[in-house]
Amino acid sequence: MIVLRLLFQTVVLALSQIWANKVRALLTTLGVIIGVGAIVAVVSSLTGFERFILGQFDKIGTKRVFIQATVPPSLRNKVSWFDVQLTMEEVRAIADRCPSIAAVCPMWYGGYSVESAFEKIEAVSIPGIWPSWHEIEGRSVLMGRPFNSIDEQERRQVCLINEEAIRELRLDDDPVEEYLLIGGRRFLIVGVVETIQLSAMFGGGNTSAEVFIPFSTARDIMNPRGRINFCWGQLASADVAEDAEAEIRFVLRSMRAQPPDQDDTFNVRVFQQFIDQFRAVAAGVTFFMFGIVGISLLVGGIGIMNIMLVSVSERTREIGLRKAVGARPAVILLQFLVEAVVLCLIGAAIGLACGQALVFLMRIIPNSPLSEASTPIWAIVLSAGFSVATGVIFGMFPAIKAARLDPIVALRHE
Repeated sequence: MIVLRLLFQTVVLALSQIWANKVRALLTTLGVIIGVGAIVAVVSSLTGFERFILGQFDKIGTKRVFIQATVPPSLRNKVSWFDVQLTMEEVRAIADRCPSIAAVCPMWYGGYSVESAFEKIEAVSIPGIWPSWHEIEGRSVLMGRPFNSIDEQERRQVCLINEEAIRELRLDDDPVEEYLLIGGRRFLIVGVVETIQLSAMFGGGNTSAEVFIPFSTARDIMNPRGRINFCWGQLASADVAEDAEAEIRFVLRSMRAQPPDQDDTFNVRVFQQFIDQFRAVAAGVTFFMFGIVGISLLVGGIGIMNIMLVSVSERTREIGLRKAVGARPAVILLQFLVEAVVLCLIGAAIGLACGQALVFLMRIIPNSPLSEASTPIWAIVLSAGFSVATGVIFGMFPAIKAARLDPIVALRHE
């Protein structure tokens, strides 16, 4: 109880001293204010940006794998792009021989006109897809039904459209069982899929009409050479990204009889790897910013040490009087140390308020990628901990100096 009472009295005394020199105390804590405000703003903005990026990846599909043919620089002028394109046999081999891949979907794109009874749209990109596209893409069917294996096997002239296609083609609100002319051919609308709006940095932006047809239909009617633009895959789980890439490379290189010293004639990109790389970069940026913020706290700590030394000089007679009436050196040391810590904590509170104001401004900016910015509890605790540590480290020397003053010399000080 005696210790708690002494600590309480010391805190009250420290606050009274700070209040007596308000302007000086505010200027002294500017370094701490800037440091804590920077910690809060940086951590919050990085948290918000990370949520934004991961949210975009969730829309795309965090377990997706992208496979595409490519001509490496070492084989240019030796093979053409048509020579290295993916084949149906390769796609089926990936599905059958890669245990880390849960589903695959070859895709082919062609630009054709799409016409309803009321409107015509030129040069619409029409992808041919397998029924597994629904599982990989993860887009809900709002009306009607998804593609099924019968559509693929019988090469049916059916199609899926999105809500934007309904608007642009001036179709009924429920267009299922209506017909469209795609490249001059008659297709039955069997379903409406949701439209996913991505950020412009992920290739999104303004939404447009989307029309999908079965892959076999696209291959027979619109793609007689059987070309595959690229292939989507889905990981069996998020932690098998590296295994999946290795399995796909083994299957494709084996089927293409590529020698060990030849570069791949295909690209394999696993989205989970991009997410892991982004998180690693975000962590590195966070630690780098902490280093910069640490410099600000260092400057603030030096300022506090200087002002505490001035305070010791100004209150030398007070220190002598307290010692003369029986105050022990430890009590004097505690008094000035607590004053330095309280000064830092006040600066931290002001810095936290400024940081939160910046976070609020980030959140209200229209279409801001930082709209989900928020301050995690650990950042607040870390800021307070840094502030206390700054007060203890830089307040210790002035406190020791005050505790070691000779009471007789101190009382004679002018």
